[in-house]
Amino acid sequence: MKKPFSLFLALRYLKPKRTFVSVITVISILGVTLGITVLILVISVMSGFELELQKKVIGFDAHVIVRTDGVMPGWRKAAKEIAGIPGVQAVAPYTLGRVMAEYDHRRLAPLVRGIDPEEESKITDINKYIVAGELDLSGDTCVVGADLARQLGLSVGSVISLTSPKNVDEILGQLDQAEKEGNKDPQVFENIKQLVLPVELTVTGIFSSGRYLYDSEFILVPLHIGQEMYELTSGEVHGLAVKTDDPFSAELTKQAIMARIGPPFVALTWVDQNKELFDAIRMERGVMFFLLMFIVLVAAFGIMNTLITVTVQKTREIGILKALGARTGQIVGIFVAQGMVVGFFGTLAGLGMGMLLIQFRNEVRDFLAAVLNVEVFPASVYQFAEIPAKVVPGDVAIICVSAFVICSVAALIPAYFAARLDPVKALRFE
Repeated sequence: MKKPFSLFLALRYLKPKRTFVSVITVISILGVTLGITVLILVISVMSGFELELQKKVIGFDAHVIVRTDGVMPGWRKAAKEIAGIPGVQAVAPYTLGRVMAEYDHRRLAPLVRGIDPEEESKITDINKYIVAGELDLSGDTCVVGADLARQLGLSVGSVISLTSPKNVDEILGQLDQAEKEGNKDPQVFENIKQLVLPVELTVTGIFSSGRYLYDSEFILVPLHIGQEMYELTSGEVHGLAVKTDDPFSAELTKQAIMARIGPPFVALTWVDQNKELFDAIRMERGVMFFLLMFIVLVAAFGIMNTLITVTVQKTREIGILKALGARTGQIVGIFVAQGMVVGFFGTLAGLGMGMLLIQFRNEVRDFLAAVLNVEVFPASVYQFAEIPAKVVPGDVAIICVSAFVICSVAALIPAYFAARLDPVKALRFE
């Protein structure tokens, strides 16, 4: 098959030979390959990180929560009104607060979420996360996160002590009053002692959501235990959890809830509750794209340097071509074609290597951890047991097209110098 004149000469100039120019050409292709590989890998991991984080949040948290500045009284009436809003699938009450947890002389301050297990199962996927025991919250029982259980040394059947800070003011008040009145009645001190006695709960299950923040922070208890620990009546809770038909349309449901019940109630979607985190991920993904694109730019400079070297070495040939009648566009096309060929093969190789590394990203992580003897992608920092990744075709297309265009544009400068070459001057000393 006949090739265009410019492409034919471009391929001849790029034909591998044992020369310095050919070595630089190979290095330029490798530079483009490296840039594309890193870009695809990083952007895919960032996209996967955001997607997995959304799944974890949606699976453990409600799509929308409704609360007030303090305790929510008369929650049943509010729940009934919210349940009647189109798009709402279920509504469940909850209590939430930090406590002091102790077991085997180990102490931590986790969050305790009081829930109705029957209603909660309609809101979240907590049943799917149970890895030991079962979701049994009947009586004085609780379910704890896997990392929290590991830190405290808990297992199914362990009895954990929980002390709520809700009665500190009351304890101090009674002590001050007893001291002021000089009251030494044993009953007074017995009442104070009852206030500081912890609640002892039996661990019936351990859950693992896959997100370190949840697995290391949360203890699930029956709703009545949560109300008791914060001195709430059966008609009082800290908020309502709402499940919608579509978690990504939760904002519309939130607006409908606020239009129905209004202040003093406040509705927050799962995006609102994690806004800073998701915004940070999106910003980092954009910044990483532009920073890593400089790798491709460096490779483009390598291509430019290669073609400038070719221009100098092929001065006589270019002069002969122009003397024989080669048009300026054809001379420009030779060097642009070289840049396009390098960009094409570099992009193609980078795409293949990037997809390969994404496929075996966790195996590569384990290999690096074993060789370097360091923990790569620690779960305590990134909140995931494995490196997530999601290949977004649009992102991959933007990366590949951008790299190809940059490599092609890089060839324009040497092409410009080659096109301006005067054949008389080029052949004067030949």
